[in-house]
Amino acid sequence: MEAPPTPPVALGALLRDRELGLAHRAGPAETEVHGVHASEMADPSPYLLGGELLLTAGAALTDAQAYVARLAEAGVAALGFGVAPVHEVVPPGLAEACDRYGLPLLEVPPGTPFTAVARAVWRLMAEARTRELRRVTEAQQSLAAAAARPDPVPAVLSRLAATLGGWAALLPTTPAPAPAAPGLVTPGSAAPGTSPPGPAAPVAAHTPAASGRPQPPGNPAPADAAPADAAQGPAAPGSAHPLGVPGTAAPAPAAAPRGVGPGSADLGSARLPRATGTASLAPAGQGPASAALGPAARGSAQPSGAAGTAPAGAAPPDLAGRVQASAGAPPGAEAFAAVAALARRVAPGAAATATDTLGGAQLAAYAVGGGHALALVTPSRAPGDHTVASVAAVLLTLLTAHRPAGAEAAALTRLLLDADPSAALPAGPWHVVLAHGPGDPQALAAALGTVLLDPRGERVRLLTDREPAPQPGWRLGVSAPAGPGELPAAAAQARRALRRAEAARTPLVRHTDGGLGSLLDPAEARAHAEALLAPLGPVLRETLRAWLAHHGSWDRTAAALAVHRNTVRQRIARAATLLGTDLDDPDTRMELWFALRWEAPADPPPVPGT
Repeated sequence: MEAPPTPPVALGALLRDRELGLAHRAGPAETEVHGVHASEMADPSPYLLGGELLLTAGAALTDAQAYVARLAEAGVAALGFGVAPVHEVVPPGLAEACDRYGLPLLEVPPGTPFTAVARAVWRLMAEARTRELRRVTEAQQSLAAAAARPDPVPAVLSRLAATLGGWAALLPTTPAPAPAAPGLVTPGSAAPGTSPPGPAAPVAAHTPAASGRPQPPGNPAPADAAPADAAQGPAAPGSAHPLGVPGTAAPAPAAAPRGVGPGSADLGSARLPRATGTASLAPAGQGPASAALGPAARGSAQPSGAAGTAPAGAAPPDLAGRVQASAGAPPGAEAFAAVAALARRVAPGAAATATDTLGGAQLAAYAVGGGHALALVTPSRAPGDHTVASVAAVLLTLLTAHRPAGAEAAALTRLLLDADPSAALPAGPWHVVLAHGPGDPQALAAALGTVLLDPRGERVRLLTDREPAPQPGWRLGVSAPAGPGELPAAAAQARRALRRAEAARTPLVRHTDGGLGSLLDPAEARAHAEALLAPLGPVLRETLRAWLAHHGSWDRTAAALAVHRNTVRQRIARAATLLGTDLDDPDTRMELWFALRWEAPADPPPVPGT
């Protein structure tokens, strides 16, 4: 059963609480408590989830061995035995059974109510939760700050490795390509004993393994598991280490900020460090987790091997040269291969995260996109680590995402420098679309098949070479097909079409040429429209346009403008007074309708009803 989301409480913290006066009587003195439960049942196991501190006065205690066996099988974390009034002392048989089954046994003195013990556990849990939230918040802030650096990808990985006290990297989610024939030097490879040039050599930027959580103790590491570069002496923290590169690397530069070496290779818009130095030695830590993390995390030493032999902690052959960026003490080859397998499980269309353990080390992979995954190897997994890693995965997704640059950037540059749309766009035909709605402009642009958009609040201007179709939640005004040199006129057509769409509450209105309007000179028609409509402000103009579009219907106009029908009556009466004309005259209505179509473009009017 999974552990509850609340942070656990160390049993030692309860023993150190002098107000409780608890005493350790048998079993281990340290464990984690996930809850408190009091019961006098002979077999409370059906009502337990596991991880509880079970409190009892022993009212139904008859067979201590069987009782403790049931508790151990149910996953009880510890047993608190209250002395008096049932038992004056802790029964010796109970202590023997707890020692036998490895169940911590605490004596609760007569003056300590079980409720006080429960309150102490909940208080310690709340304090632990507060510390966890503070740690996660600070980690999120530091990751966001790292993402704003000039070298965002290695900076985020370095910050994440320091926070979690382990190793973080971007690994490929696709299998390695077929190896080249023996003796064939392929691009990106190098002869034995040499380092591949330039960006072909991936890098591990090192940070000290300590992050406020000590390495778990254990057995000493074997001498044959030491780093190959130990003969040169320990490197300064913050140096860079090439992964999967045989031979000895060049000395690291003296100043490498945040564990990132100088030089960079591009990944999307992010700068990635190139291999330039040796691995730094993390604080010594022994045991299964440090064995999986690799010798660099254990601080052991070993002379360099023969040329062509990969150093300990190097990438497996199928990943050599494919690690985009990494930070922290590199793991051992077995852990490296295991976390690489996890990375392939979070490919697009599969799970977003995957976790595993290896020799006490915690492995995790998070989908990033672009054929990569965030891989983590840490000595332990503390509360909040998943949240911190998820934030880093989101940042890395944004930092490594593909951004349209080539053709679009070139076209924009030509347009800005030449001020000639025909130099930036193909011949077309093009449609100018003016859209109004509360939706996502990027999603609208994708639906219309274009990346050329200009969002302005709830209004969006777009340019597309496809025939626009109605889109849910949007009102669209679409120009007639136009060439690059006709775009200003097409933009005016789209504005007029959108006004008609909003007035008629229609999802899409296309500009149509022909009719009497095509016989007029646009400049003269616009000048006449401005002179005729000059007495009316933007709100009255929009109300008049909607009223004419709905053939003088008060109710439909009010619904279109989202105002009361009496408000429409008042505005139309006011417009008639300002214009000094009879709006019941069909000739007047026709003239005003044409004027509203030809009025000069202006800023979007205020929301009707204001």
